[in-house]
Amino acid sequence: MAQQTSTPGVTVIGAPRQRLRDVYHVFLRTSWPAALSFIVVVYLGLNLLFGLAYLLLGGITNARPHSLWDAFCFSVQTMGTMGYGAMYPSSIAANVIVVTESVTSLLVTAVATGLVFAKFSRSTARVAFSKHVVIGPMDGVPTLMLRVGNERGNAILEATIRVAMMRTEHHKEGTVFYRMIDLKLTRDRSPAMARSWTVLHTIDESSPLWGATPESLAKNEVEILANLVGTDDTSLQPVHARRQYADREIVWGARHADVLSEDDAGNLVLDVRRFHEVVPTAPIAGFPYPRARENR
Repeated sequence: MAQQTSTPGVTVIGAPRQRLRDVYHVFLRTSWPAALSFIVVVYLGLNLLFGLAYLLLGGITNARPHSLWDAFCFSVQTMGTMGYGAMYPSSIAANVIVVTESVTSLLVTAVATGLVFAKFSRSTARVAFSKHVVIGPMDGVPTLMLRVGNERGNAILEATIRVAMMRTEHHKEGTVFYRMIDLKLTRDRSPAMARSWTVLHTIDESSPLWGATPESLAKNEVEILANLVGTDDTSLQPVHARRQYADREIVWGARHADVLSEDDAGNLVLDVRRFHEVVPTAPIAGFPYPRARENR
């Protein structure tokens, strides 16, 4: 049966319902507090169900009559294989439930262990993208620029980035088409990406941004999508990161602030505090655009 789902910026209608395998992917994507809370809730919920079964059928020696708390505690002891001995099953029905709970505990423990290990071993990227894409001169040529960096102290090996522009097109037939166009980069690969890498796209006659203005980008609902993949040099696991920019996040007439400088001893200094800063640039003849505000 179809259902309505939501993704960032998109409402999906008629998608098939999530299967059990999809729940596994949701678990891997969720945060650690939410994932651990889910396991705890499932564990306590199962113990509550078995506790109710013990309460209804009885047969637990030394458990107080009609005490759900004692039945719940006995279930926790059974599922946790603690076996204090203060309470124990003394009827056929209670022993049947104990056997059922022991098998359930074995399966639940195996599944929970596998989920936690899969989530723990899943490599996550700590890649920072600049808050804004900027358009400014580079050697006198208008250039689209965005900054990307590794927030960890190690390097991402063979980092490759792809940048695409998405826009809305209205055809003569009256149809609306959402087109994705790859932007050619001056360099799309870094052998070892560390703290900062400025990605450049030259806006010339071959660029889909040639002749664009802030107004035309807003009218065509232009978005810039950046995807980065590489290998973490510590865990040797693949890492993936993406960032999507709306037209209002494109700053015209600006460049990213310099983060590299030299101290008095001639050593390089990297100031990551300026990673997201932009500074205004001079206009380019024949390519008018509004001036940016410093430290936007």
